[in-house]
Amino acid sequence: MSNRLADAASPYLRQHADNPVDWYPWGEEALARAREESRPILLSIGYSACHWCHVMAHESFTDPAIARIMNAGFVNIKVDREERPDLDQVYQLAQQMMTRRAGGWPLTVFLTPDLLPFYGGTYFPKSPRYGLPGFGDLLQQILTVYHQRGEEVQAQATALGEALGRLEKGHDPAEPPRWPSAAQAALTALGQHFDRRWGGLGDAPKFPQVPTLEFLALQAAQGNALGLEMLGQTLAAMARGGLFDQIGGGFFRYSVDARWEIPHFEKMLYDNGQMLSIYALGYALHADPLYVEVMEASVSWLMREMRGPEGGFYSALDADSAGEEGHFYLWQRSAVENALDPELRALALRCWGLDRPANFEGRAWHLQRSMEPAAAAMALGEAEGTAAQNLQRARERLFHVRAERPRPGLDDKRLCAWNALTLRGLALAGRTFGRQEWIRLAQETADFLRARLWQNGRLYAVWKEERAYQPAYLDDHAFLLQALLELLQGEFRIEDLHFARDLADALLDRFMDARHGGFFFTADDQPAPVTRMKPSQDQAIPTGNGVAILALQRLGHLLGEGRYLDAAALGLQAFGGDLEEHGLAVPTLLCALREAQEPLPTMIIRGSLTALESWRATLSGQYPGDRVMVFIANGMKDLPPILERAAPAGGRAWLCRGLQCLAPVDSPEELLALLE
Repeated sequence: MSNRLADAASPYLRQHADNPVDWYPWGEEALARAREESRPILLSIGYSACHWCHVMAHESFTDPAIARIMNAGFVNIKVDREERPDLDQVYQLAQQMMTRRAGGWPLTVFLTPDLLPFYGGTYFPKSPRYGLPGFGDLLQQILTVYHQRGEEVQAQATALGEALGRLEKGHDPAEPPRWPSAAQAALTALGQHFDRRWGGLGDAPKFPQVPTLEFLALQAAQGNALGLEMLGQTLAAMARGGLFDQIGGGFFRYSVDARWEIPHFEKMLYDNGQMLSIYALGYALHADPLYVEVMEASVSWLMREMRGPEGGFYSALDADSAGEEGHFYLWQRSAVENALDPELRALALRCWGLDRPANFEGRAWHLQRSMEPAAAAMALGEAEGTAAQNLQRARERLFHVRAERPRPGLDDKRLCAWNALTLRGLALAGRTFGRQEWIRLAQETADFLRARLWQNGRLYAVWKEERAYQPAYLDDHAFLLQALLELLQGEFRIEDLHFARDLADALLDRFMDARHGGFFFTADDQPAPVTRMKPSQDQAIPTGNGVAILALQRLGHLLGEGRYLDAAALGLQAFGGDLEEHGLAVPTLLCALREAQEPLPTMIIRGSLTALESWRATLSGQYPGDRVMVFIANGMKDLPPILERAAPAGGRAWLCRGLQCLAPVDSPEELLALLE
């Protein structure tokens, strides 16, 4: 027997297709039944790689007794938060307002038939433990309260809905603060949260928080020693620790400890796309060869395990395999010793921490880079010069051994926003490290998104089973616009510029709050439950509002398009209060504020293809996050008038900052002099 989820495209929903629960996907059929029968809605939101989602499913959603309660009393709706971030965003916030606790997944929220939340939480165990009620008991209590105290439930739900609705107006509009003071206040606050022993912010669990790291990179690029220290220590600690897969490449979602040693074992595309960007920026500030190793291994992992045959990247790898979290990645010391030849064994054990006590629940090892190869070789009395090559040989051997294990589940849907984060990372890393093949991979990803997800002038959020579905959100448009602007700097293609303008126009036409400023998460023709959100704070991914404002500023200056600049300025005013009072929570908006008040140098360089390569080589040492530089070959067609400039074959450059432009120069050395 299977329920209505058997026909869903989402791998997460299909995981629940055989539950005895009468699940519905979110849609009019379920919502109409709730209204007609005056039933409460049990809304369960999760995603395919979520460990505790699997636990709750195994404990409760496969239990016939609990399923009978759910089916008799509720309309049960299962949602993939990666397909419907709009639903997740609203009901996560509602859960936090109701419980005054952090959100997470699985998210369990109870709604009235008019979709207003009246009770919620995250994971609930089958039987009472962890200070939580058993799920079956909770269901009975919810039904009793709903039917016996219905007026109170409705009043509470209405009040919460009104509180959420007030957020539609955005935050307190105000004149944005001045960049230097706002940046210093945020940097001081970050310094108070910085873990000077292990790197990163706060204690366990410890997340990468890439938007904050990008703010630190900006500070470091402006000569701030504290910003460089915090960024460098964090990047090195993540690369050497268990957050990074030392054998197969790629980063896990977060560390359960403060030392970056033991991760939660999901691998999410959105994390890894952002990691490409921040390690590229970090390398431009401090050329640590470790960053090169991390980038090469991560791109190899993306190509090998995450790229679809048609292009684009899959969403996630599960934390679990063979019924155990981390099973695919954990080692017994005897297995490592048996896999390696004697000349590699001692070095590998020393470098990856296997000469120490087991670090995973006292029974297994999760590998981390405990010692550098040369130092380990010296301690062992071995040749230092070949240590790195020998460790790579050991890595390759363990990789082949590990490949024989049961593999984690793959969520093979392709999400526009997460692919855009990865596209940007590939483009930025490609030009930072001089890796043209990475830029080509970024271009192929852009072509996939344009061909599959841009249809009849509209962007879609998801591609699965040869079809695009779910109209795209703010993040999809903003992240892709930012990524295309990065790609244009790696290699200028006119189709990428046209696509960028289409996305910018869609932001203004469908998402912008023309009255109060800023951008709603959903388009004006997308039905929104309870309210249209206008998010400002960065989470695991940057806020779409911050990225949209950043990208519109850059595109507006490149094309001399006042509409884009005006929309960005109005957006910063919409979040002026947040920038003044809560800078630590809005690092992407802080970066946008800086570029609004201190515009980046924007450079247009034209000439023959041969000359442009010479110009690019001379200018390649510039920090990539602090400029916009496009190289456009003579003879390119269909350019907007502002880019259609006459240049000699040997090349000519135009430099502008904001609305101020200097006279053109005819050599890269002259351009460097102007920049300095």
